[in-house]
Amino acid sequence: MTTATAPLSSETGRSHLQESLFSWLDPEDAPPLAETKTLVESDPEGPPVPPVEEERPDLSHVWVVAAEIEVLPKVAKVADYRGSFKATEGLRIDALEVYCKGCRRPYDEVTGQDCAAKIDNRHLIGGDQSTRAKRKVPVPPRNARVVPGGRIQRRGIEAYVGGVSRPPR
Repeated sequence: MTTATAPLSSETGRSHLQESLFSWLDPEDAPPLAETKTLVESDPEGPPVPPVEEERPDLSHVWVVAAEIEVLPKVAKVADYRGSFKATEGLRIDALEVYCKGCRRPYDEVTGQDCAAKIDNRHLIGGDQSTRAKRKVPVPPRNARVVPGGRIQRRGIEAYVGGVSRPPR
């Protein structure tokens, strides 16, 4: 069986479909864009142009409440499994503590201040790591004598046989 194929032109093939989809991208057919206003130096005879204010980042606290809620055993099981549960309407919740979710500081201490976590998060990791004090090596007591032990093989078959890398029986 033989089939005859005719060369496809742009009108009979699929290419004319894609041309119509992207015709709006051509500069001569494109709709006019909204005009953008630029800040122009003020003319000596005209009124002064107000400076454009930069957007300030939001440094406000995100307050959360540590709460204590008495629930039924069934709800407790769901909350333990999922990590959340639905409370009933009108349920009274005792607030244990109110603190910022970002900087983890109490409401009373930081009310009216910017959130330290949004400015610099170093306080959550114990301060600046480059200037932090190193760990101190414990000093043995005066009458203690350090006795060097043998070399412990931690790799290979000797470690396995010796019980270093396997659990005790």
